[in-house]
Amino acid sequence: METVAIFDSPGKGRGLKATKEFWAGDVIFSEPSLAAVVFDSLTEHICHSCFRRQGKLQRCGQCKFAHYCDRTCQRAGWAEHKQECSAIKAYGKVPNENIRLVARIMWRLDKEGSVVSDMQLTTLDELEDHIADMQEDELKEFKVDIHNFLDYWPRNSKQHTVDVISHIFGVINCNGFTVSDQRGLQAVGVGLFPNLCLVNHDCWPNCTVILNHGNQSDVNTMFHSQRRIELRALGKITEGEELTVAYVDYLNLSEERRRLLKTQYYFDCTCEHCKNHIKDDLKMAGREEDGVKPSEEQVKEATDYCFEMLEKTEKARLNGDYHELVKICRQCIEKTEPILADTHIYLLRMWSTLSEVQAYLQYFDDAAEYARKMVEGYMKLYNPNNAALGMAAMRAGVTHWQAGKIEVGHGMICKAYAILMVTHGPTHPITKDLEAMRMQTEMELRMFKQNEYVYHSMREAALKNKPMTMMHEPKSMEEGIKNLFHRRK
Repeated sequence: METVAIFDSPGKGRGLKATKEFWAGDVIFSEPSLAAVVFDSLTEHICHSCFRRQGKLQRCGQCKFAHYCDRTCQRAGWAEHKQECSAIKAYGKVPNENIRLVARIMWRLDKEGSVVSDMQLTTLDELEDHIADMQEDELKEFKVDIHNFLDYWPRNSKQHTVDVISHIFGVINCNGFTVSDQRGLQAVGVGLFPNLCLVNHDCWPNCTVILNHGNQSDVNTMFHSQRRIELRALGKITEGEELTVAYVDYLNLSEERRRLLKTQYYFDCTCEHCKNHIKDDLKMAGREEDGVKPSEEQVKEATDYCFEMLEKTEKARLNGDYHELVKICRQCIEKTEPILADTHIYLLRMWSTLSEVQAYLQYFDDAAEYARKMVEGYMKLYNPNNAALGMAAMRAGVTHWQAGKIEVGHGMICKAYAILMVTHGPTHPITKDLEAMRMQTEMELRMFKQNEYVYHSMREAALKNKPMTMMHEPKSMEEGIKNLFHRRK
């Protein structure tokens, strides 16, 4: 950890600063989790050791709760699961993810002390718990968790005061980090990374955090690498500059970002983008045609209508009624697209939803058109190296390729690859996938340029021999990247 140092950040408390110069894509530091658990809703579908999604998992023969890829993962995860296994059997049921995470943290601290590695810059005692800032309804749930934890905690484990237990719950409440699956596409759990807790927020940060599980596929447990986060530079960072990440998605308006940060993380954001409402005008803008703009009333009416329809799309998505969802999106876009700018965040969400659902239903031409509009809007709003932009460009590239639009598809995939090389690095599984896609589309593009007729004939023949299967059910690919820090629902 010689690359960073703790310092007092003006108006923010403790923070981390760079002790050397960094460039885009540099790994500033990596850190394994102190402890991590799978979300309650996914415990039977995700390996509790490597956090990969597998079709068939092996269940722990003792507690019948923990699931693993194979014996190798079970052995690798035994250190974390050993005491949990006995506690679950004795308790007679499985407690929620917050209780399980706190228990795992406390068992580890009891065994190894407050500093579990030479790389750890802070102890949990030094981290803020913000219990005093909680609202009444939050406190009520908080007390229920502590009561249930006391019932769950084994009598033969070291006993702790309620204040100590409350502090750990408070720390994970505002510092728990969302753990994604092996490919980084879905949030599947929550973990605690003490050094990462020291990195302060900025709405336009100079760093990003990704999860890189490393090598989890080796059959020999000793070659399994730990779950870890990587803090990566998004651009040039000078020596002495504070390191920052975004706790909330920049696509929200500054007022909404400040509200989220205040209610979820208990601080008032004073970054330049919030103070000066940077890009808020673009995010709520009307469409300008030949120098003519719609009136403020027209823009407000279209905005309100779009917001109302977005709520309806969510209901249709939850019901699995995708044809109704398409109908709602088309109706909304038809009415608001002539009025709202291509950077209007509600219109962008509508395009994103429609492209995702149309790809799922295999209407790839439609999906490609809306995915392209979405990416073009994102490019005007996001940092050029934002991970959400990279993932959106990847989705758009794949959708164009599926639609047979190889030139645009290859261009989008190349753009996505360039961004993810910075945000995820060359060894991340998703970057490796993109590299394979880039090579495939490059080869197809050469074929297309030599003879379009031959290219389309071969493509058609290939699709007849291997029909396209249904895409994965839409769950918003960017979700895990936009909301890095876990918040209890």
